[in-house]
Amino acid sequence: MILICWGLWGQSLWAEPALQTTPAWAKAEGCAACHRFSPNQPEGTAPDLFYAGNKFQQDWLVEYLQRPTVIRQAGHTRDPGFLQGQPEFTGPHPVLKPKDAATLAAALMTLKLPDLETVALATTPLSKGKKGRIKILFERDYSCIACHESYNLARQPRGGVSGPSLIDAGNRLQAEWVYLWLQQPKIFLKKGHMPVYQFDEETLLNLTRYIASHKKESGNKN
Repeated sequence: MILICWGLWGQSLWAEPALQTTPAWAKAEGCAACHRFSPNQPEGTAPDLFYAGNKFQQDWLVEYLQRPTVIRQAGHTRDPGFLQGQPEFTGPHPVLKPKDAATLAAALMTLKLPDLETVALATTPLSKGKKGRIKILFERDYSCIACHESYNLARQPRGGVSGPSLIDAGNRLQAEWVYLWLQQPKIFLKKGHMPVYQFDEETLLNLTRYIASHKKESGNKN
């Protein structure tokens, strides 16, 4: 599960520069005890949020903050109980009212890493045949399914739980971030469990498009 703490709202709270200090709204409810709001801060036990604006889709954030669901079934890799399969944090995540969720989502979208590469990605849907071929890369060649939940041919969830689920990745994540994460995960997380692959450009683009095609049906998304 992604844990996002929430606090007090006010225009003056957004003045602090991201990547240098923890925003005042994050301090108000102790969010910094779990999350990092700067890469220079000690690692927290929940996902980093200093690049939330590069990573997430705003509509998904608004929805998640009102109706949170489990994304990491085994807990975050920084959770002290992760390796034992007994995460200390199991939820529930705070539930926000629509107005507060929209306010916090907008604030999170301002948190970005500067000078990231601009990536031009194809937006046309993958054909059924091409999706099947990329599925082989995803599951067999690179074993992504060992850690991440995906879909089987009957569109039922299957896969590992040590990494975040990807069954709604196309709703949750920006495709450009997926591309950069697959290419150089250490840009975002220097100490992590994500393997660093030497993908050629075609494979990188194909895997990005495949992951971005993982979407929950309208009205049933995270």
